[in-house]
Amino acid sequence: MPRGPAAARRGEWWIPVGLIALSLIPVLAGALRLGELAGGAVGPGDQRFADDPAPVVAHIIGATVFCLVGAFQFVPSLRARHRAWHRRAGRVLVASGLLAALTGMWLGVGADLPPTDNGLLMVFRLAFGGLMAVGLVLAFLAARRRDIRVHRRWMLRSYALGQAAGTQAFVLAAVAALPGEVSPYQRALGMGASWGVNLAVAEWIARR
Repeated sequence: MPRGPAAARRGEWWIPVGLIALSLIPVLAGALRLGELAGGAVGPGDQRFADDPAPVVAHIIGATVFCLVGAFQFVPSLRARHRAWHRRAGRVLVASGLLAALTGMWLGVGADLPPTDNGLLMVFRLAFGGLMAVGLVLAFLAARRRDIRVHRRWMLRSYALGQAAGTQAFVLAAVAALPGEVSPYQRALGMGASWGVNLAVAEWIARR
């Protein structure tokens, strides 16, 4: 039996619920990191953040806003019935997403690498962070010229890349379950695979 309009609208809310659930691990980890920085209780491996906290604070705030607010942009009925909100939220998303992407790239090259990271991970961060930033700019420009199809595709890609931290939590947990100690190379491949998986899913959805 076909679902009625009310049931269809209720079903749409599983999308933001799932996306927010995926965001919870990095969001909570970011909040914990902010608490550590505020209290001056960072661990030995995180002293680089205490020495220059501004980029990591901006990154956490930008990524948190981008992932949580962005989840509600995937509700079709909300977009259709509250277009003014959708546009205002979109501007917030572009700004917060660019903040997250650019500060993430800065942290990749401007801060000392911890023992768990290597040059390959830095390349991944620069490549996917750059793609996220470019995608947000292209989405904004497409919206300005009323090319909604292109706008949605680039926002989808950028959001998928911004959500990779949630996917990385699960992928890195699987990597940690492998025999032996996790090497920086394995960690880099796991994080790179997470970005790649999210981007592939976004492309699949966009092409539907």
